[in-house]
Amino acid sequence: MEELCRGIMAGKAGEGGKSEPPSTQAPSQRMPSLSRDLDNGNNSPSSRSSTSSWSEEPVASNMDISTGHMVLSYMEDHLKNKDRLEQEWIALCAYEAEPCATTLALKPENNQKNRYPDAVPYDHNRVVLNAHANLNGSDYINASSITDHDPRNPAYIATQGPLESTAADFWQLVWEQGSVVIVMLTRLTENGHAFCHRYWPEEGSDLYHIYEVHLVSEHIWCDDYLVRSFYLKNVRTGETRTVTQFHFLSWPDSGTPASTKALLEFRRKVNKSYRGRSCPIIVHCSDGIGRTGTYCLIDMVLNRMAKGAKEIDIAATLEHIRDQRPHMVKSKAQFEFVLMAVAEEVHAILKALPQ
Repeated sequence: MEELCRGIMAGKAGEGGKSEPPSTQAPSQRMPSLSRDLDNGNNSPSSRSSTSSWSEEPVASNMDISTGHMVLSYMEDHLKNKDRLEQEWIALCAYEAEPCATTLALKPENNQKNRYPDAVPYDHNRVVLNAHANLNGSDYINASSITDHDPRNPAYIATQGPLESTAADFWQLVWEQGSVVIVMLTRLTENGHAFCHRYWPEEGSDLYHIYEVHLVSEHIWCDDYLVRSFYLKNVRTGETRTVTQFHFLSWPDSGTPASTKALLEFRRKVNKSYRGRSCPIIVHCSDGIGRTGTYCLIDMVLNRMAKGAKEIDIAATLEHIRDQRPHMVKSKAQFEFVLMAVAEEVHAILKALPQ
């Protein structure tokens, strides 16, 4: 780990060429059969950090330089000092959110909609569906609003990978939250286990209650991730919207990606598509807490730094996220990965700033 930490401090930011965004790609880029194999683990991505055709430098940042250097010092200390990292993680595990009731999620009629019984939303900030528009007349979905500073405007909706029985609920969630970006961090299956139902059509259109989903395009950018574009139509009102799904493939359940580079490139691509919008990003893995929490924590910390925050406390930021959904970031390895990813991105931003 010391060698890795020194590499973060001394390494150069990756460089790569840009290609055209998905909307201008030739139709030949669509390869549904290949992506189907990737989703189901039939063509495992390499363990190396892939060289994407869409590699990008960090975007222009208002990051405070002194804050950046302090964050790097904090990262270096925690990545080198295993005891300090362990103590930090033990303290995080002892943290208890308040309020923390999950009564509504565990009602019998709602519990059957949960993929895992220990990964459910708190009562106080669960996303409430419009029961009158719901297939089953229910307002429940396993999803939590995650805010940063403004409680009126969630930055993310953290949710589980849909079950077959909740696919229509998922699209209702997308529609009612006004979301146009979905971040998917799991394969459909891993080692023969189902982690998420395919909630979109393999080709053409499918109807999920009153929501018609049309697969417009599917672009495989590298071994690590692909991008899908959908037309989403509310057949009751006739309204339509375009939704983009960013699907990261090389993040194993309960683990971490092989490197930070691919995920940081993926995040930049997501944020470039999302830039200027005020609706929440929908983020899901299988349980909506491990990989989902890790991604949200990395993104929240880096967004705060990019806006010029003078103080960054990653452990306190995780507690803030855990106040809004239980067990976000499930393992010490995932927390350590957050530190590594933030350190790498901050280092790249500092190198790009005028000296």
